[in-house]
Amino acid sequence: QVQLVESGGGLVQAGGSLRLSCTASGHTFSRSFMGWFRQAPGKAREFVTAISRSGGTTDYADSVKGRFTVSRDSAKNTVYLQMNSLKPEDTSVYYCAAGPVDSGDYSRSWLGYDYWGQGTQVTVSS
Repeated sequence: QVQLVESGGGLVQAGGSLRLSCTASGHTFSRSFMGWFRQAPGKAREFVTAISRSGGTTDYADSVKGRFTVSRDSAKNTVYLQMNSLKPEDTSVYYCAAGPVDSGDYSRSWLGYDYWGQGTQVTVSS
């Protein structure tokens, strides 16, 4: 059983930065790829980024490439999302997610994930 707890959301002005954290309980963290998704009111869940089990492979949605960075720390069982140059269109609830144990590099689809955090609100004002 895996439990994911997110933190770090808040209100920032356009151009600012935030760092989200997602800490996993359970001792299979290093054996699962991790992802971040976001969902704004009235919109579908959207892939943001993913990172492989070792951290050696990352992928990003085109909308956040060059601005967001995902990383993971196995000693802390934590995955991070560093968000720079934030735009109003980044305003969403952000969710971290964990994939199956010992599965492939990562998934861009929400269907590829077994466990989800509670979500944290990110609001970017203009």
